[in-house]
Amino acid sequence: MTSPAAGGGGASHLGDAPAAAAEERHARSNAPLFWGLIAGVIVGDVVTKAWAVRALVPKHVPHQVFGDVLRFTLVHNPGAAFGLNLGTLSRWIFMALTLGALVVLGRLYRATRPGDAWRTLALGLVCGGAVGNLIDRVRSAEGVVDFIDVGWGEQWRWPTFNVADMAVSVGAFLLAWVLWGEDRREAAEAAESAASARTAGVAPAPPASPSTGDAAASSSP
Repeated sequence: MTSPAAGGGGASHLGDAPAAAAEERHARSNAPLFWGLIAGVIVGDVVTKAWAVRALVPKHVPHQVFGDVLRFTLVHNPGAAFGLNLGTLSRWIFMALTLGALVVLGRLYRATRPGDAWRTLALGLVCGGAVGNLIDRVRSAEGVVDFIDVGWGEQWRWPTFNVADMAVSVGAFLLAWVLWGEDRREAAEAAESAASARTAGVAPAPPASPSTGDAAASSSP
């Protein structure tokens, strides 16, 4: 005869099966978009940086594309996106920060609902851009290759950037928008649930009225 403990263990394993199947379906539904974006951003970033290193030498010499508004200027940035620098240890600090950020982003991806294209799109862009710049930091002590130079004249110029920086910026903005929308929906659902609970507490079901026979019996001596 099967013991109760053994029966409980079997039920537990059976209960785990639907959860595992659901997780597998989740991974399949979002994986093509997520991994496809990461691969596309990395390939685009690596190819354009390789072109810039060959075609835009020497460094710091602007090449006009659309007047002074858009130029290609080759620079190496040992810091973070858009020229943020933390000194001689920037390379190692930002490598560690990037790896930590990728862990957090991976967890956000695992928690993404199946079919949530906007959140998957945002996470794929940020991860792809982060990996693109991480490759530069691992490969060279000079830092990240930047070459896109936009601005007006020489006084009003945005820090030089690259394809990976654009992916990170767009993805981060989109992710913030998506998470803000999720917070709003959760707050609205919580408020609606609280209102329903209060309504149920204020207006309880009326008690049943006594039957005619009970009323007669209570009135007799």
